[in-house]
Amino acid sequence: MTDVENSGEIGYAAALDELERILADLERDTVDVDVLSTKVARASELLALCRRRIADARVSVDAVMVDLDTEG
Repeated sequence: MTDVENSGEIGYAAALDELERILADLERDTVDVDVLSTKVARASELLALCRRRIADARVSVDAVMVDLDTEG
């Protein structure tokens, strides 16, 4: 089990998929106004999660690159 699974937080791919579904709903203009704010808030949460994942991946890649540089 990964850290993501242990934390109960969804992964990047799942977050991106959910964001795409929300965007499609909003583009269709069929979202009930009572649901709109909930969807926008969820989209904001998902964007923050994706940004964190990208930043974490960048740090991990940078660490690997430093290790490779010190080995050579």
